[in-house]
Amino acid sequence: MASAFLTLLKRDLMLALRRSSDWLNPLIFFIIVVSLFPLGVGPDGDLLREIAPGVLWVAALLATLLGLDGLFKADFDDGTLEQLLLSPHPLSVLVLAKIASHWLCSGLPLLLLSPLLAVFMQLPSSALPALLASLMLGTLSLCLIGAIGAALTVSLRKGGVLLALLVLPLYIPVLIFGSGTVVAAAAGFEIEAQLSILGAIFLLSLSLAPLATAAALRVSAE
Repeated sequence: MASAFLTLLKRDLMLALRRSSDWLNPLIFFIIVVSLFPLGVGPDGDLLREIAPGVLWVAALLATLLGLDGLFKADFDDGTLEQLLLSPHPLSVLVLAKIASHWLCSGLPLLLLSPLLAVFMQLPSSALPALLASLMLGTLSLCLIGAIGAALTVSLRKGGVLLALLVLPLYIPVLIFGSGTVVAAAAGFEIEAQLSILGAIFLLSLSLAPLATAAALRVSAE
């Protein structure tokens, strides 16, 4: 089982490196959205500092959503998904490998770039650890939850809008507690409670999302 997980993870990472648009588009979108806010609201440092947590988190959420439509689409089109369904290995484990690959290609670059954009938005340096911790837990949860919607819409020719409608309501708690963590850290308050809730959301998503995604793929493939 571990060998199948690692093999599929390596395969997806190699394919992502060949299709650079899969991970470059969300990253460029993240940079553009955050960069436009200082131009739109003006150079007022206090205002930028106040809206920075929400701007960074909304941009990260939308960037994560941008790449979800293709999570299973290529495998569905070329028949790989059918082979995964016929595999003797648990489909939920194979799904988890694909989600891990997706996060490494889309979520991790956002995470690494976020401190630079946070400084650009004049977020206090004391809030940067909270931003990184919340984005790490949050983007992992977003990828896990979004995979369910991607599996449900994989057989639709233009399922991007439906995918957004399905997963955005489930993204709201992650957005609230993620941005709330950064706001609290910037104000000098404790953030253990917010991080604990984000961690609980991640663990719950990790436990249930691969099973739900596997079930949705079986339904979509019929």
